[in-house]
Order: sequence, then structure tokens, then C-alpha cells
Amino acid sequence: MSVLVDLSTFPIGQGESVAGFVAEAVAVIRESGLPHRLGPMGTTIEGEWDEVMAVVSRCHAVMRARCPRVYMTLKIDSREGPGGRLEGKTSSLEAHLAGDRGRGA
Repeated sequence: MSVLVDLSTFPIGQGESVAGFVAEAVAVIRESGLPHRLGPMGTTIEGEWDEVMAVVSRCHAVMRARCPRVYMTLKIDSREGPGGRLEGKTSSLEAHLAGDRGRGA
């Protein structure tokens, strides 16, 4: 089963700029070796359920090691079939925008 997870996490009560804290979580994601895409409001990770959730758990642990309160949101899209959806979903949307409606997401 292919899983796409959009993860957003940040510490509460650590001041206005939290980029340093968020960078530690993104480093965990990068070190996982899983396909991912960094966005301005979260990071999308692709893989199998257990491996993606293990990365989410590690991100939480890294953040909690330095912060007494952590806010985290997850959006999950799980689907039977092969991976490659991180790129495929975007490509499908771009094809629709270009007028090629023959491909599905």
C-alpha cells in the first residue's frame, strides 16, 4: 500500500521564528531516504504505512526533545498499488491544466 502523508509540525511557545526547530524535523525526513517534497506549510512523505509513520514518530520525538509542547497535523492518502504518487499526482494535475484530460490522479 502506498501512503502519502502531508506533515506539518512546529513547537508552541518558542517565539515567532521556529525555522530552526522545523529544520530538525525536516532533517529526520531527509535522513529517512523516503521520497518527500518540502512545501511552505508542510512536507509530503511517500512510502509504506509503517515506514512513513516511523518517520512521523521520529519527527515528533526530535521536536519534543527540545520543546514542551508540539503542534502536529497529518493528512494521509493511502491507496493500494505502486508508489510514485508523489510525482504522479502533480503530473496528473499539470496534464489537466494543459488540457490533456486522459490521465487520472
